[in-house]
Amino acid sequence: MIQRTRLLLADDHPMTLEGIRAFLAPHFESIDTVTDGRALVDKALQLRPDLVILDITMPLLNGIDAAAKIHRALPDTRLLFITMHTDPAYLEAALNAGATGYVLKSAARDELLEACQSVLKGNIYVTPSLSGEHLERFHDPSHAASLLRLSSRERETLQLIAEGKTAKQIAYILNISVKTVAFHRENLKRKLSLKTTAELTRHAVELGLI
Repeated sequence: MIQRTRLLLADDHPMTLEGIRAFLAPHFESIDTVTDGRALVDKALQLRPDLVILDITMPLLNGIDAAAKIHRALPDTRLLFITMHTDPAYLEAALNAGATGYVLKSAARDELLEACQSVLKGNIYVTPSLSGEHLERFHDPSHAASLLRLSSRERETLQLIAEGKTAKQIAYILNISVKTVAFHRENLKRKLSLKTTAELTRHAVELGLI
């Protein structure tokens, strides 16, 4: 057992979440679970876990931005992504957000426990098929942000728009005014050269936000 290690899991698919929890249960002192990005941030701040395992695509707040919030508040908490995203842009964004582990779901059964042990020792673990030349680029902290093109707040707003939230709901979730939501919506359209909510939703899907 990895002694006295508190683990927090986040995935929006209950069966996946339970599968990971059951797989790791013999090796950790305690494991808590959540199913959306905002609940993840709140629970992490409450529990102050040693390790957070999270997905990129989650409701209300994507994993990249959730990880960044947790890393700013709890720099000693280790962050390990388990995801289906193979694009190096997501790998770079994850490490730029403060993660030190990135495991593909397709390789989780073979790699997850080793990845947990590695990141808890302070090392970086990346699914071998994604490592190599890409690791050399992680030293440029602006690179991932430029690849994803949008700021954290813009991605949050885009995700909530794409999930069908109203301007009032978005304002409440982000603790901003309805007028500010409208500003972000129009700025997103301008920056992405899009005209409709449907196009914004399609872009959010392409980014892996929903």
